[in-house]
Amino acid sequence: MVYQKYIRNFFITACLIMLVFAGCGLKEEKSGSEKAELQKPEVQQSEQPSSESTVSSSITQSTGSGIVIDVDGVKLTKEQLESEVKKKMSIIKKQVPADRQQQVKENVRKQVINDFTVRTLLANEVNRLNLSVSDSEVTEAVDRLKSSLPKDMTIDDLMKKNKITKEKMQEEIRFGIKINKLVLSQMSGKKKPTEKEINIFYQKNKEKFQMPESVHVRHILVAKAAGDDDKVKTEKKTKAEDLRKQLVAGADFADIAKKNSDCPSKQTGGDLGVFTRGEMVKQFEDAAFSQEVNAIGPVVETEFGYHVIQVLERHGPKTLTLDEKMKANISAFLEQQKQQEGFDAMLKKLRSKANIVVYQN
Repeated sequence: MVYQKYIRNFFITACLIMLVFAGCGLKEEKSGSEKAELQKPEVQQSEQPSSESTVSSSITQSTGSGIVIDVDGVKLTKEQLESEVKKKMSIIKKQVPADRQQQVKENVRKQVINDFTVRTLLANEVNRLNLSVSDSEVTEAVDRLKSSLPKDMTIDDLMKKNKITKEKMQEEIRFGIKINKLVLSQMSGKKKPTEKEINIFYQKNKEKFQMPESVHVRHILVAKAAGDDDKVKTEKKTKAEDLRKQLVAGADFADIAKKNSDCPSKQTGGDLGVFTRGEMVKQFEDAAFSQEVNAIGPVVETEFGYHVIQVLERHGPKTLTLDEKMKANISAFLEQQKQQEGFDAMLKKLRSKANIVVYQN
């Protein structure tokens, strides 16, 4: 649902919205538009409510106002902006290489401004229509959010990680449900995708159903840090080699990862899930696709540190068939697509009617 995407936009932080880092930062940047992820059991749209940049009715030069942007009289101050950027950066900083810190910070700053604009426009419209939400609707939404979290993560973990209180979480969920109602009200009369539409989509997008070779990998990372000299790097590589020896001798991989890895994946025993070629940094990818299944590979060095890699599964390329499960996925994708289009059209209309002033300090 649209509100679930909106809630996660505020919950999961700008790291999952604007940045190219995932897990330990191993994934490479993608150029161009991403393929619709129809190969996966769950077809998902972008987490972003809109990729449209902030539109302003005028830009005012100002050196002392302390205001960054004014949306229909609701102002975001420089102090508020920097506070929010600082909070988001504190969550993701350790996952970002030192040479990208400034670039990431600027992306986060832009995203906070855009989020403020979108939220203000939506809040004004929700209040104008006097939309309400029942407690049972909030409970149902919380249950859905719980079911979408990783296996080893709880709602409490999510709130702690993103420094959000239970009250704030419920406030965001309640607001998100109102947004969903707002979008659905714009789509009255639009039917669910038909069997014919599903088949046409499948035939026209055959390339999206080609599953390339993939591997399921777990790893242990001994991370590098900015300023490490040769001595420290040697010590870290030695530590990685020692951990590998323990694994080769029969130690439990998940246990060693939880106790020693510097990657957030240590919470799941070092499991990075399944990925295809082109998704990880080259040194890591080359090792993963050349190793035998279940073997403990030699220590691999990347820009992020020293990795001990184990391939759990290897899958050859294949074409997914149009079975009932795939039809359901396509139907859900097309329905989400219609909702997203409805949201974007509504947001564009709200922007065009709003008085948005961007201040250059």
